[in-house]
Amino acid sequence: MAMTMHVKLERLLSMKGGKGDSSYAKNSQAQAEHARSVLYLLEAALDEMQLTATDSAFTVVDLGCSSGNNTLFVVDRIVKHMLKRYESAGAPVPEFQAFFSDLPSNDFNTLFQLMPSLVKNASLEQCLTAVDHIQRSYFAAAVPGSFYGRLFPAKSVDVFHSAFSLHWLSQVPEAVTERWSAAYNRGKIFIHGASEATANAYRRQFQQDLAGFLRWRSQEMKSGGCMFLVCLGRTSTVPSDQGGAGLLFGTHFEDAWNDLVVEGLVDAEKRDSFNVPVYAPNLEDFQEVVEANGCFVVNKLEVFKGGSPLVVSCPDDAAEIGRALANSCRTVCGVLVEAHIGEPLSHELFARLERRATLHAKELLDQLQLFHVVASLSLA
Repeated sequence: MAMTMHVKLERLLSMKGGKGDSSYAKNSQAQAEHARSVLYLLEAALDEMQLTATDSAFTVVDLGCSSGNNTLFVVDRIVKHMLKRYESAGAPVPEFQAFFSDLPSNDFNTLFQLMPSLVKNASLEQCLTAVDHIQRSYFAAAVPGSFYGRLFPAKSVDVFHSAFSLHWLSQVPEAVTERWSAAYNRGKIFIHGASEATANAYRRQFQQDLAGFLRWRSQEMKSGGCMFLVCLGRTSTVPSDQGGAGLLFGTHFEDAWNDLVVEGLVDAEKRDSFNVPVYAPNLEDFQEVVEANGCFVVNKLEVFKGGSPLVVSCPDDAAEIGRALANSCRTVCGVLVEAHIGEPLSHELFARLERRATLHAKELLDQLQLFHVVASLSLA
């Protein structure tokens, strides 16, 4: 049963594609700001890599790339940074290739439509003086598949990057949706404020998934390679206190589901069988897995305050804040909601979420702050 659930989620989960109002491309400004805030840490990790002469291409992989400009921005920065390092050292400059990887359901078409033109054998000066910086100096390809499994040939990748993806679990823990289980998440759709048994089931699933992720990456990474990871995190030692993630995926979202139940549009059991497959770890959750894996050395592991996921032009406009929260939730969970209750009821759910968020706009703007776990790892 667990395998069936895993395969279903793997084939289904994706950020909202296209370029519409609720698409990831239109609702990932906050992620872009957070990614820029840790760029100096990414570049510091790249500076630790040894420059080696090789006949093969320098390979960069973005895991969980989604379908917006954020992945293109980060890959571009990685390539330009390494190009600068090679040129400054007077070393032969390799060709660069980038693999954009996400689940098969990802909107790769939109991503590649956004991709700038290739300039073959471009120097750093040519890259930096290109009109509006819209040219690229790397070969690009898509790699569909779950990063909880094997994706690349052995010892083929120089840099792994993943941002805002590892908090997504491979599946909702089986015990969470089994009515006879102590971990059954009755009356809820997320683990924020859930029972200890429910939260621990999520924690075990996260650590199991991360262990698999690290196992495969250790086989795929070249000696001397670099891995830089960013995911939703928390500061609390209690797994059921998911911090900002709890306010984003629980609270008003959960209340909106309850509205549908009270109105008789969805029965309680149907609501209880939907759980957001996200877990925001703290440093201990993360470090335990890395140490148990033994294949990687932790160069940096910290929790950073990432700010609010709500990007609004007018902070005093409650309706705009309500729309921003509803669009944020729809962007990341909409596909799962539609698969669970259908498109018409999904529309009703997010309309209720928008109304609730509008009523609590000031509280959301003041309290909805996300934290991120940032990890820089290299092979042991």
